[in-house]
Amino acid sequence: MPASPSTARAINDRLALRLLQQEGPLTAGQLKQLTGLSRPTVADLVDRLAAAGLITVVGESGAQRRGPNARLYGIVADRAHLAALDVRTQGVLVLVSDLLGRVLGEASVPIGGETGTGPAVEQAVAAVERALKEAGADQLHTVGIGAPGLIDPATGDLRDSAGLPAWHRSLAAALQDRLSGARVTVENETNLAALAEQREGAARDRDTFVLLWLGHGVGAAVVLDGTLRRGASGGTGEIGFLPVPGTDALPEAADCAGGFHSLTGAAAITALAARHALPAAPSPDGPGAAEVVRAAVAEATGAPEAVRAEAPPASAAPRAVTGDGPAARFLRALADRVAVGVASVVAVLDPGCVVLGGEVGQAGGAVLAGLVEERLRRMSPLATEVRASSLGGTAVLRGALLTAREHAQDELFAPPERAGG
Repeated sequence: MPASPSTARAINDRLALRLLQQEGPLTAGQLKQLTGLSRPTVADLVDRLAAAGLITVVGESGAQRRGPNARLYGIVADRAHLAALDVRTQGVLVLVSDLLGRVLGEASVPIGGETGTGPAVEQAVAAVERALKEAGADQLHTVGIGAPGLIDPATGDLRDSAGLPAWHRSLAAALQDRLSGARVTVENETNLAALAEQREGAARDRDTFVLLWLGHGVGAAVVLDGTLRRGASGGTGEIGFLPVPGTDALPEAADCAGGFHSLTGAAAITALAARHALPAAPSPDGPGAAEVVRAAVAEATGAPEAVRAEAPPASAAPRAVTGDGPAARFLRALADRVAVGVASVVAVLDPGCVVLGGEVGQAGGAVLAGLVEERLRRMSPLATEVRASSLGGTAVLRGALLTAREHAQDELFAPPERAGG
């Protein structure tokens, strides 16, 4: 059945808006060429979108051209402001952007473990308000939150999860109350990191892949045929509970000790480093474990002292692990542990690509990814490429921002009858 005129207009409008967002300002002629629509149809959609306040003339194309045909149309970026939150166990990171994703304001706040739920929520909300003020905006259209834990697929709420502070589950409702009219959504942090890697990072050329998150805890996100899979209860990727060899017990429903977490969580990594006589981690959490791994990579590859404080970019050619010193032995042992979980995922899903993310994945970079891939080739007959995250610590925020933008566009770019319904 052919689309109705109103549906056809909505499809054309959204196509044009997506192109303007991806390509930047375009003339009507360029829109005609990219969409394949007729000149009158493009003229009509430009008039509609301008009247709706979604696009405007931002300049002219070509120094020698003047007049209507040379007008460059661009999205009205400040039509909506968005916020992204990376909610961690001990604090919150916040970004505020316009509709084009340009970051206009930032804030962060540490929240100690002894802070009560009410004060913790108030500190987090205040950080969002500071970032909004820095952005010069009056209100937010959509807020995307990335948090550890399970997201209930029926309600979208953050479910109880062992070890998470109570204020995590109260933050979304508090933001909804304080930010009048804003839409607030919550998503698992690893899922958001995977979306960001798929759109902007290490998995841009992959429709099917798994992101393995290595940080304070361990988790995974599964993208199959371009779609993020959450599972019946929202628990796809809870790989920390995966029973694996090399642990002293089996995991329990409320405690992943004894599962894959016991091999690759931050505490396990810092203990492994201590057994290899490496310098102690500054803290037993994700950043502490990442510091140990980063220092081991630098030592085992002979990296210059000047670059030892930070992981090399994922695009850089990996240095080879040389010798059999403590750092090299530690990295190989860690790669063996990571490969145990990766091999289980590969045997079930055959994703063809696994991206190592989180603080530890970023710190290990291409060196750790290469060691895991080498070990995996000896464990599995299924060809699997192991890559390092190219977004590192920004992946969750980028994913939250992308998600917030998608939700905002779904409303702003919708047909008038749906937008008002």
